[in-house]
Amino acid sequence: MTAVDIVVAELADGDSRGRAEAVPQPRYGESIESVVAAVDALKPAIFSGLNRETLQTALPPGAARNALDCAFWAIDANRAYCSVADMAGIGAVKPVVTAMTLTLDTPAAMAERAAANRTRPLFKLHLGGDGGDVERVRAVRDAAPAARIIVDVHERWSAAQLHEAVPALVDARVELIEQPLPADADGALAGLNCPIPLCADESCRTVADLDRLDGKYQAIAISLDKVGGLTEAFALAVEAGRRGLRMAVGGSFSTSLGIAPALLVAQQADFVDLDGPLLLASDRLQALRYDGSTIHPAEPQLWGGP
Repeated sequence: MTAVDIVVAELADGDSRGRAEAVPQPRYGESIESVVAAVDALKPAIFSGLNRETLQTALPPGAARNALDCAFWAIDANRAYCSVADMAGIGAVKPVVTAMTLTLDTPAAMAERAAANRTRPLFKLHLGGDGGDVERVRAVRDAAPAARIIVDVHERWSAAQLHEAVPALVDARVELIEQPLPADADGALAGLNCPIPLCADESCRTVADLDRLDGKYQAIAISLDKVGGLTEAFALAVEAGRRGLRMAVGGSFSTSLGIAPALLVAQQADFVDLDGPLLLASDRLQALRYDGSTIHPAEPQLWGGP
């Protein structure tokens, strides 16, 4: 990957404005063209009074709904002369610590990057299902002995591969395994007594998915582009907490505008993976402030302020 294409939706009604960013997810058949078309198709409904609540049934989960939903949150806060955080009942947004992403590579290359960042408190390793994943995890652990580690398998393992990898991952002190099996094959996880919490990512898009996950996962991953915006993300977070599920909040490779709304959900997350802007050659002028792995709240000029 050498570039990231994004979609920005902006709503305006005279003095009030709200904008937000989304990144199409190929995993769900999305493209720049399809997301733009979905947003454009709703223009007549928006002019006729579509709002954040009715948007939830006007579009399915995905990047298009995320862009419009977060733009609605921003313009509604602007109209109310308050922040989105206040409007959502969160109050002051606190800094959060993000994982540093180690994208899929050879064990040596991933270890080299981990060694160069060994003081980072948390790494998220992307794994590939090609037979070299245990070596990748061991190499990173040796390179950064004090760091916490979580892994994201991206649906690439079989049940047998998961069973084989777990002892080595326990030895490496891995704290979370995200989406080890394909979403349509995770029935094999039912009743599995895994010593490392399993986290549903592609298997969990909306609150309606949670019943199906019962007995298979101990955590869920929330990303705004996947679930379709801040409204669904808040609903998922509340219901996940009620069910005793742990929560990871992640994001796409995006600019700070795409990450800023996710910081509100991250306030109650067990794991945060929102380092996307750090992987870009350049960010927006009014970018989020990162101090190492600590992300500071967005300035009002970026998103979410009165």
